Amino acid sequence: MTTADQARPLAGRTILMSGGSRGIGLAIATRAARDGANVVLLAKTDKPDPRLPGTVHTAVAEIEAAGGKGLAVVGDVRREEDVTAAVEQAVAAFGGIDVVVNNASAIALAPIGKLPLKRYDLMLDINARGTFTLISAALPHLYKSDNPHVLTLSPPLNPDPVWLHQHAPYTISKYAMTMLTLGLAGQHHPQPLAANCLWPRTTIATAAVQNIVGGDAAMAVSRRPEIMADAAHAVLSRKAADRTGHCLIDDDVLRDEGITDFSAYRYGDAAEADLKPDLFLPGGEHA
Repeated sequence: MTTADQARPLAGRTILMSGGSRGIGLAIATRAARDGANVVLLAKTDKPDPRLPGTVHTAVAEIEAAGGKGLAVVGDVRREEDVTAAVEQAVAAFGGIDVVVNNASAIALAPIGKLPLKRYDLMLDINARGTFTLISAALPHLYKSDNPHVLTLSPPLNPDPVWLHQHAPYTISKYAMTMLTLGLAGQHHPQPLAANCLWPRTTIATAAVQNIVGGDAAMAVSRRPEIMADAAHAVLSRKAADRTGHCLIDDDVLRDEGITDFSAYRYGDAAEADLKPDLFLPGGEHA
């Protein structure tokens, strides 16, 4: 491997991601694009939404501006035919698939009795079913890659029942993403395939945190999406045989890479000690 290859380990790799029009997904996509990766986004946001920044088309423009190649597939990860189309278009455009990133996710923190059935179905369909559908459709093509990875943005399985007490429906949907990924890691594969989960140590300054978790106050004690992007880049740059079946935390991954100063990732002026732990981690409970 040349020095240039070592500096750009994702160059020429093809990443298929659910969602990615904004937030953490877009940050991961543009970080990979800086290496020269190909990024295929399966996302619903075809036209601007006044409540949310960005569309799948503006995301692809950012990917290409960062140095990668992008492909927008307008579709819904809940629809098998849309997922199949995204896989087929990725293979047709770039010759295969090396990485699947399960990024698309719906969040609603209401407990049982207050959460409408429609919102429950949405979370289970996007988070759990979407993860299963995307992995299943892409798996035959991942087996043709020389370094296949599946990375799911989902939390470690925490036995503390507080997460069930506060919002069991959302917890079930996110734990399902994790369990599917860990299950994939333990299956027999014809060659090494890495399947890991990645979750942030702190809340991340995204539209979901702004609009659902806690508004400006939550944003002020959050980190920027770039910390997840750099951590994902580090995970996906490893050989598949090196690490699989793990629930990883973003700053732990970066510490393994020799990074110990995370101040550049802070969104606001809060001290590191005052940053808010994310859901599913100790201290991340929401009243």
